[in-house]
Formats: sequence, structure tokens, C-alpha cells
Amino acid sequence: MIRQSVIFDVGRVLFDWDLRHLFAKLIADRQELEWFVTNVVTPQWHFQHDAGRPLAEMVPELQAEFPQHAALIDAYATRFNETIPGPVRGSIELVERLDAAGVPLFAITNFGHEFWEGFRPTQPVFDRFRDIVVSGTEKLIKPDPAIYRLAIERFGIDPAGALFVDDVAANIAGAESVGIAGHRFVDAAMLEAALVRRGFLSA
Repeated sequence: MIRQSVIFDVGRVLFDWDLRHLFAKLIADRQELEWFVTNVVTPQWHFQHDAGRPLAEMVPELQAEFPQHAALIDAYATRFNETIPGPVRGSIELVERLDAAGVPLFAITNFGHEFWEGFRPTQPVFDRFRDIVVSGTEKLIKPDPAIYRLAIERFGIDPAGALFVDDVAANIAGAESVGIAGHRFVDAAMLEAALVRRGFLSA
């Protein structure tokens, strides 16, 4: 059993993510853009894919509801990586330092299976992780305690020695419900201080 480990979320902890990053390239008018991501391709609709629903069901269904936006909805499916413009400042460096210090690294991410298959190969930083639980693959989604219990078993970790890093309070609470300590991510500087305080990194 792995006694100590750090478990990361991916979106908005390691990598910036917002649907607007893609659709701002396709919708010039700011008000129209906000209407589109509030009413058509919304985060709530997107989270269905995170939970395991296939794009082959989601996309045609939404296109039938909003036929005038069919091309934009297609772009969601085919250009999703453009919603992820790059890493969160400082976070990848912390992963590299933890790995260099020999800390076992894992991740639990709410991420659609098909989108993960397209994103994971573009980011070599994930080679530093021993395993990653992807919600869309497992059809379990944070903050359901079941996804954390699955991770504990699959990772082979002692939950009492693990730290879970996520930007969403409910997801932290889900981890804490199964005995994993949580850190609510705000920025890399605050995370670094927490990692030093807990003995994962040297100051």
C-alpha cells in the first residue's frame, strides 16, 4: 500500500478550461457568445459527457433542439481541445517537483472519455502520474463518494496519507467523506504552501 500520495484534479487545477476559449473564436459578438454558452452548449450539458454519456447521443439531440447552431455544436465535439488553452500558471511545475521528490502522483478528473482520449496524448506531464481515474470512462462523477472509493482501491493508496487537490468545494467534500484530506485549489502559490506544510515538498 502507498502510504503517502497527492491526487490532482485536472481542469482548472492543472489546465485552464472554459467553453468560451473555443467559442470566442467562432462567435464574434460577446453578448451572443454568453447567450450561447448559457443556453446551448452549457457546462451543465457538457457535464453529461463527463458522466459517461457518449457524444453520439448528446450532439444530435442538441442539434435537433438548436438546428440553427448545428455547426457550432459540431465544433464542440471536434475541437474540444481548444477549450483548454494551456496549463494553470505554476501547477505543472509543482507536479514536476513532487515527481522529482518521489511523491506518488495520481489524478481523479471529471472528463469525458472521448475527450480524454484526444487530450491525454497531447500532455506528457501525465506520464508522471501512476494512474488517472476518468469519470467518463468509469461512469462515475465527482463528488460521488464512489469515484473516490474506486480510486483508493485502484491506486492502492492509504487514504489517510493522501491529499486531494480540486478547485470545487463539493469535490473536496466528496474526498473527505472517504477519508482523503483535501486542498481547495485557488492558485499554485497557495498549493505549494500546503504541500510544504504537509511535508510533500521542501520549502
